[in-house]
Amino acid sequence: MTLPLVVGVDGSDGSLRAVDWAVDEAVRRGLPLRLVYASLWERYEGALPSTGQGRPAERVMADNILGSAVERVRHHEPALKVSTATVPAEAASALLDEGRYATAVVTGSRGRGGLKGALLGSVGLAVAARSSCPVVVVRGDRAALSGSHERVLLGAGDPVTSREAVRFAFREADARGGELHVVRAWKRPVYEAADPGAPGEGTGQQHEERAQAVIDKLVAEAAAEHPDVRLRTAAVEGPARRVLVDRSAAADLVVVGTRRGPGHFGLQLGRVAHTLLQHSACPVAVVPQVW
Repeated sequence: MTLPLVVGVDGSDGSLRAVDWAVDEAVRRGLPLRLVYASLWERYEGALPSTGQGRPAERVMADNILGSAVERVRHHEPALKVSTATVPAEAASALLDEGRYATAVVTGSRGRGGLKGALLGSVGLAVAARSSCPVVVVRGDRAALSGSHERVLLGAGDPVTSREAVRFAFREADARGGELHVVRAWKRPVYEAADPGAPGEGTGQQHEERAQAVIDKLVAEAAAEHPDVRLRTAAVEGPARRVLVDRSAAADLVVVGTRRGPGHFGLQLGRVAHTLLQHSACPVAVVPQVW
């Protein structure tokens, strides 16, 4: 059974951009699309007495939003298989539940209820930080959203948290027919930065070589499985957050891994992923590594 690509829709400009991005993604990867609108009204409607005066305004709005999103899909890709659902839950909870049976969940960077000036809506943040499946938050300029850079950027972090992210990034690069750029950031220990002549773990070149060795080991298996992917790697000195945000300006998608622990119900999102979700110049895929 092919799991769908789930998209959260609420009628906002951000969710419409997410729909457009998801249509292209579904076509690239041969996936069905599922459009989800969350409405707490659906939870309470059955408990309220019927007035006999037609459909409630909230139901009409839900139908209109989903209907408009379907029309948007049909306009771009008439043959794409698409289904819809109005879920009786708060938006983040609805998407987290849907994600249990999805290839990935796609959201906009801000929704209808977002605060003016907020960099990332609470729904997108909560879903990216708690989902059991990959989450793509759609943001960035026209070049990134249209895929014109022909490059996927992968942040190579701790091997413990990055295995699934590596597989996801290679699949994306393969489906897009573009380049995969794998970057690992490294930093000198504080005492070396203060006194380059002090005895320590090694020279800058040695730190870079160790970072490159981590990259090579991390991507070896996936690279063998995707021989057509054009692969570039780089070990770069500096904070990972800054390095990846800077390089996201030349990418169509940036992929990072995050760790998901059993029985942990809070937000599980590293600082690098959190920064990218707030500041990346292109869509961000957060891929969980469950342990």
